[in-house]
Amino acid sequence: MANTSGFRCLSLLGIVGALGGCSGPEAPGESPEATGQVERPAIVSTITEGDYVIRSVMTNKCIDVASSSTADGAKVQQWDCNGTNAQKFHVAPTTNGYFKIINVNSGKGLDVQGVSTAQNAIIHQWSYVGGANQQFRFVNRGGTQFSMHLRHTDMAVDLSWGSADNGTPLLQYPYGGTANQHWSFDRVSGGGGGGGTGFGGILTRETFNAMFPNRHGFYTYDALVSAAASFSGLATTGDADTRKREVAAFLANASHETGGLVHIEEINKGDYCDTSWGPPGCFCAAGKRYFGRGPMQLSWNGNYCAAGIALGLPLQANPDLLAQDANAAWRAGFWFWTTQTGAGSMTAHNAIVNGAGFGETIRTINGSRECNGGNPGQVQSRIDTYVRFCGMLGVSPGNNLGC
Repeated sequence: MANTSGFRCLSLLGIVGALGGCSGPEAPGESPEATGQVERPAIVSTITEGDYVIRSVMTNKCIDVASSSTADGAKVQQWDCNGTNAQKFHVAPTTNGYFKIINVNSGKGLDVQGVSTAQNAIIHQWSYVGGANQQFRFVNRGGTQFSMHLRHTDMAVDLSWGSADNGTPLLQYPYGGTANQHWSFDRVSGGGGGGGTGFGGILTRETFNAMFPNRHGFYTYDALVSAAASFSGLATTGDADTRKREVAAFLANASHETGGLVHIEEINKGDYCDTSWGPPGCFCAAGKRYFGRGPMQLSWNGNYCAAGIALGLPLQANPDLLAQDANAAWRAGFWFWTTQTGAGSMTAHNAIVNGAGFGETIRTINGSRECNGGNPGQVQSRIDTYVRFCGMLGVSPGNNLGC
């Protein structure tokens, strides 16, 4: 950015101060300062969908979300490159040559604060909703250097004053051809969402780990992908956005049911025995309790019996299997997701692939207790997680989020 006025610098300081100031290595939780340069992956001359570290050509430092924050409005800055997910971004096309830039750690997009059209408007992170202030076009400025232009203003992403300091914010400013408006893109593996089909083609191990940083070791990525592959229509139906939304929707509900994949079994255990429904002969085995287990917290003897029949597992006789075998637990969750209407009128799978929206998955899973004003706080918790996971997979959450 050209140094055009002293007033611009003073007003910028006011903006940054309101956002909490420039971060330093002494700040608790701040992105760690590198002790040396992180080994650099392949730098690209063409930008396609994928995961990238984005560096300033002027300083060779990385675009970074301050303190690895997952909050809306978190500061976007430059920082010594350190290899953390706070410095990895999933770049994916939107329309007409524009792209969204989603942080792998937070699932939120680079965004011009307040949809401002003003010079020097600050760039921060925000939940991705498809706004023009969240979309960028990349212009090759020779070799592996690019400028990034906002869709709503066509101004360029600018490193304020070209400063080499850690914590320097990013702004939008008219393009002037200076090095502090040029960026390089290092392609990295892992993070974000792939454009393939099925859980294994969409969800990387790194993104799964970022979604569930405190998960119980029982819930492994490999068991998840293996179990999902046995359901032919799961995350393989519809276009790329629909497939990603289904992955995000299933995992968001599983996260809510298990406290972030922390709990294998229900905390407040009940017997959940009712022989008035379910497949014929689905009695309650002596000494067995059918409380919630696994990623969908499968409950009631009727569900255990029906899932066991469908999956070829002895769940009526041994409901504890869903707390002992991770593959069985994920499969039981997917069985409910793809075949049961629960408290709703459609399966959760159909709710996503037919465009009914995330809210209908909530209705299917726990609508009798949460929907229609039953527990709006729980509904919002599911929605918030879904929106975050969509961002981490590089897809908008779509419509009809609530129930």
